[in-house]
Amino acid sequence: MAGVVDALTPKHKGSGRYGDAGSAKRTALLALRSWARVEFSLNRIWNSTSTRIMIDLHYWPTPNGKKLTILLEECGIDYTVIYCEIGRGAQFEDEFLRISPNNRMPAIVDHDPRDNGKPLSVFESGACMMYLAEKTGQFGGSGQREKWEVYQWVMWQMANQGPKIGERGHFARLKDSQGDQSYALRRFNDEVHRLYGVMNNRLYDRRYLAGDNYTIADMACYPWSVGWEAQGIDINEFKYVKRWLCELAQRPALKRGMDVGSEMRQDHSQLSEKEVSHIISLLYNQRARPAPEHGGLLE
Repeated sequence: MAGVVDALTPKHKGSGRYGDAGSAKRTALLALRSWARVEFSLNRIWNSTSTRIMIDLHYWPTPNGKKLTILLEECGIDYTVIYCEIGRGAQFEDEFLRISPNNRMPAIVDHDPRDNGKPLSVFESGACMMYLAEKTGQFGGSGQREKWEVYQWVMWQMANQGPKIGERGHFARLKDSQGDQSYALRRFNDEVHRLYGVMNNRLYDRRYLAGDNYTIADMACYPWSVGWEAQGIDINEFKYVKRWLCELAQRPALKRGMDVGSEMRQDHSQLSEKEVSHIISLLYNQRARPAPEHGGLLE
């Protein structure tokens, strides 16, 4: 077997992501996940009906991954999920590097780009969201002013909300296993609190982050905001963020996007110390990947 992908019957607008037609195939594929290697191919066109799937999504159910499943569900376009199991190092495969040179998911491959050329790959979640918003003409702002309201809040999420919440989580999980973390925890607890304040003030007199319309800015921030309790935040202190969270949580497409791959997440409390150490070695303290010795521009 060359590789395994989660290639369900493609979702069509108005239908559920995980329909009955794909459940048997999906069950069989998930049973293989403990040993199968995923084949990443820019030219793969395969699904149960032999029709062309527009978007491949290389994905794992993290907040960054869920940004894109939410958007794809909201747009109602066909997509295939290709699970990139980061805890087993799938993000470091050479074939995946062709799509995402930063060794990070999510990434997308568009098999039907506007220029009618070969499949087009995009990495970094914010860039993927902008690409899909532009491609579909949805959720990216209706004019120049709204577009840049949207894009600057997507950039805010990429540069501030995601990284700072991620750092806070990292040091909280360490506890004192790597020495005294009190300064790091105080630093990032305060910064996460500050960022909730930024959102709260923004939403004080706006229904959504970019204004009157629900956009990719909201979709980018939502998966990172629903974990407020684990982030040490009292959401009642930020009542405008709370209102926004409650409203977005009622959207059916957002619910479907948040649910994609939910059964794939690992409970690290059930893993052995050796397994946890292996995952930590994959995800943290990485150093530069060397460039090839020969064949570059310096020769």
